[in-house]
Amino acid sequence: MRQVTGGSKIRVLLADDHPLVTEGIRSCLETYNQIEVVGEATTGKEALEKAKDLLPDVVLMDINMPELNGLDAAILFKEQLPDIKLLVLSMHDSREYISRAIQYGARGYVLKDVSSKEIVIAIEAVNNGGTYFSSGVSEILLSNLDDGTQGPLTPREQKVLSLVAEGKSNKLIARELDISLRTVETHRRNVKKKLAVDSTAGLTRYAIKHGLIDVSKI
Repeated sequence: MRQVTGGSKIRVLLADDHPLVTEGIRSCLETYNQIEVVGEATTGKEALEKAKDLLPDVVLMDINMPELNGLDAAILFKEQLPDIKLLVLSMHDSREYISRAIQYGARGYVLKDVSSKEIVIAIEAVNNGGTYFSSGVSEILLSNLDDGTQGPLTPREQKVLSLVAEGKSNKLIARELDISLRTVETHRRNVKKKLAVDSTAGLTRYAIKHGLIDVSKI
């Protein structure tokens, strides 16, 4: 067993919908005395609920999860549990996922092919108030700093856009997607920024042009 470097243990909640992955991560983390895995979740929604009860220091979260994916969950964590640090552990190395995760409140982003030692280093970094990005992630971010692009819309942003184009209010969209009103507003703001469109009419035209909505619903 590795020795504690000082201070109390870092309480970690694991969120991943693959049991074998979660079991492997837990087994690795439990060999470090400074880490305590306090719970596991298989969906973003479950992670949020368990975090409210367990109050971990760090949530180590995947992106692709049912019910509520990691990116949407990050927004809710930032709104409801701002003191909990989010660290994304994902197989996705696209700039879109990485930049969205950071924008939505994640303090770090680590690819799943890193060593358990690096995961622990990342956990310690974000727990201490810093940030951490594995080498592959850093390279992706640095290589795209000056391209000026915002990236494509995420599936959830496309859904919000289609509902906006149908004339539904933010409140109705929140109810239909089972997310908070503030989350809808965040998605809507991000869509406008990405598309460089300021008006609802402009968003509607874009949705029609790109086949994101059935014109009969307008």
